[in-house]
Amino acid sequence: MRFDLTDLRLFCDVVEAGAITRGAEKSALALAAASTRIRNMEAALGAPLLVRSRQGVAPTPAGRTLLKHARTILSQTAQLKDEMSAYASGLSGEVRLLANTNASAEFLPEALSAFLAAHPHVSVELEERLSDEIVGLIAEGAGDVGIVAGTVDLGGLQTFPFRTDRFVVVTPAGHPLGEKAVRFSAALDYDFVGLARSSALQRFLADKAAREGRPLRLRVQLRSFDAVCRLVEHGVGVGVVPETSARRAAKTMALGIAPLTDEWALRELTLCVRSMDELRPYARELVESLRRGATAQVS
Repeated sequence: MRFDLTDLRLFCDVVEAGAITRGAEKSALALAAASTRIRNMEAALGAPLLVRSRQGVAPTPAGRTLLKHARTILSQTAQLKDEMSAYASGLSGEVRLLANTNASAEFLPEALSAFLAAHPHVSVELEERLSDEIVGLIAEGAGDVGIVAGTVDLGGLQTFPFRTDRFVVVTPAGHPLGEKAVRFSAALDYDFVGLARSSALQRFLADKAAREGRPLRLRVQLRSFDAVCRLVEHGVGVGVVPETSARRAAKTMALGIAPLTDEWALRELTLCVRSMDELRPYARELVESLRRGATAQVS
């Protein structure tokens, strides 16, 4: 077998994306080139690596074995690069950070800006995922650091507190929901303004609506909590956003804020890693930076 690092990275990206097209985009390869590489890998191995269907692709047993070893090789290669960079004129490194929508949009911009300003030669690849997806990827070694809702089962991961927030329903001023605490099911009586379908939070809310046996009547989907609040203010519908976002928006917009009473609405955000001892130097420094920020927030 003659698989190079590009082959291994591509295969990991394809499996994580669930489609060759999206995996090729993430690896910055043309679809034809990516497909050829996958076929050549299967030919060299003498066994199929992917099961292809209309829904996308999934790894075969051989593919799962390759995925496990590919992630180990790529992680070790990245660690080698970090350690050898100490002998170069400038230090460099990359950290893969996986976070849910709440952390990505509300807390990480400020927290990451401080870290990146202090580490000019370090880059952070931030990817938004559902919390349960993040736990699995961190456990498998597909990410360095995760930030998840504390309601998910974190298994044997090493964890640290990060932030606390609550989801609320934002409404136009004078809306029937008013400022009183409500259950999510009560909000489903109204049209919604939401985030893009690819958003982890939007997928989460759609699942919660389905569990209530109700449709989530989306009128429009946007890319930020601020944009959601602006359209809510103009009467397009109601929205679910973090309370920190809602309170900030309410300073300049005419909004009602109704706290959600559902158990899942309280968000204890948690940092998670497979093991601090296994992390590369810059990933450890990022975790420590985020932990210092969390401590400062509490105090």
